[in-house]
Amino acid sequence: MTFTERLRTLFKNFLEASGRRLYKMGITANQITFIGLAGNFIAASFIGSGNLLVGGILILLIGPLDAFDGAVARVAGEITPFGAFLDSVSDRYSELVIYLGLLVFFLREDDPLGILLVFIAAAGSVLVSYTRARAQGIGLDVKAGFMTRVERYLVLVPGILVSYPKISLWVLAILANFTALQRILEVYKTTNSINKEK
Repeated sequence: MTFTERLRTLFKNFLEASGRRLYKMGITANQITFIGLAGNFIAASFIGSGNLLVGGILILLIGPLDAFDGAVARVAGEITPFGAFLDSVSDRYSELVIYLGLLVFFLREDDPLGILLVFIAAAGSVLVSYTRARAQGIGLDVKAGFMTRVERYLVLVPGILVSYPKISLWVLAILANFTALQRILEVYKTTNSINKEK
């Protein structure tokens, strides 16, 4: 079980109750998804302009919305393949736009190392998600490694809040890519084992 799944299990009752309240207010799962995406764009604009504290606080406030859209969808009985697809895609955009904000910040600071770290951390973050999605495409559910989206946020946000994003980016650049490599290795071992059995 991943850290994200543990959190969802821990807060299951709270999420279900919140989902019911939001649904009664007429708020849909897709609306929550788009609000979260728009909020991250706003947060990234603050980060890019150099206001890391406000950007970090916004990310901190917006992050939990990712759990509420699924809760509302379950209450409404509207869990659909497209809804799950849209949620996943918006998550990737939300994460990447924050990296864009950091990229703009380091460009304004004329900081080549910071720019490089943003690229490597962003690449690792995308690959963590992509390796799992690609594995699912060949019938495997790969969850190796611990640097999933929630963990990445827990590493990234504190660095932004205290105006030392490089520290977080160093951790992500190393561990996110390591997680992606772990998943590649798991797929290799699993597919190799299946081929031997044949």
